[in-house]
Amino acid sequence: MSSHEVNQTETLDILDDLKWGKIQSSKAFKLSKIKKIIKRVILYAILLVALIITVIPLWSGIMSAFKTQADLSLTSPLALPSIPTFEPFIYAWQELQRPLINSILFTSLATIFSCLLGSICGFVLTKLKFKGSNTVFLLLTLGIFLPYQSIIIPLFITIINLGIYDTMWAMVLVHSVYGIPMTTLLFRSYYESIPKSIIDAAKTDGAGVMAIYRRIILPLSILPFVVAGVFQFTSIWNDYLFALILTGAKFEPASFALSNMAGGTETAWNNTMAGTLLYSLPILLIFVLLGKYLMQGLMAGAVKG
Repeated sequence: MSSHEVNQTETLDILDDLKWGKIQSSKAFKLSKIKKIIKRVILYAILLVALIITVIPLWSGIMSAFKTQADLSLTSPLALPSIPTFEPFIYAWQELQRPLINSILFTSLATIFSCLLGSICGFVLTKLKFKGSNTVFLLLTLGIFLPYQSIIIPLFITIINLGIYDTMWAMVLVHSVYGIPMTTLLFRSYYESIPKSIIDAAKTDGAGVMAIYRRIILPLSILPFVVAGVFQFTSIWNDYLFALILTGAKFEPASFALSNMAGGTETAWNNTMAGTLLYSLPILLIFVLLGKYLMQGLMAGAVKG
């Protein structure tokens, strides 16, 4: 065999190898693509099941709220109302009007106070460190893990002695104090990212502690205030235990009034579902209005943390 024929044979072998390699790589590419499609289908199926599980109770509540008592007893909770009615909403509004105003008042005040106090504590524990500041922070954050039930009796006695039982200020005081550990944790983790050189420069210019906090720290705290505020408002709004223990007939929170609507030997579930939807509106509005800033704050905390 001549050298020319040998070279030609080697060239053909190389071409065959390249073709075989292309075939194999094409098969591998198709296989990986099929695997990705299968994974995506499984993921979407799981998300669809989770969506259905989440939406069914909501849909059932909405449908029940627009039904009459007779329609409710004759149809499935998931079925559309035969004759939609707003009577359950009118009844629920009459029952919850004053309690909703009460809850909005004390929840808003307690949210503002707890966030402001948590911001001050976070500022002091990060930028004005003193001997034992880490120990103070540890003891303070232990309050996050303190169950409500363990302090009910001494808390009730304290509120009675202060003379504020069954008033708005009892709820404001308790929720403000109980929210300080969580808000302090949130603000402290955010303030850790603020350069200490800014604080030192302000001190060099003669700024005092309150001036530094008011002019430097507060303008930089919009996002953590949104995150802490939404968290606190949601937590306080959904509270039932303190509402049950610290209030009575004079100052009735919405969570307690809503539970009374479902009480008794026979429950009108259409009225209860309408009341539940009305009770959920403030939280829904907060997430709709502040959702964008909430996500920005959470992402900023995640990056800086």
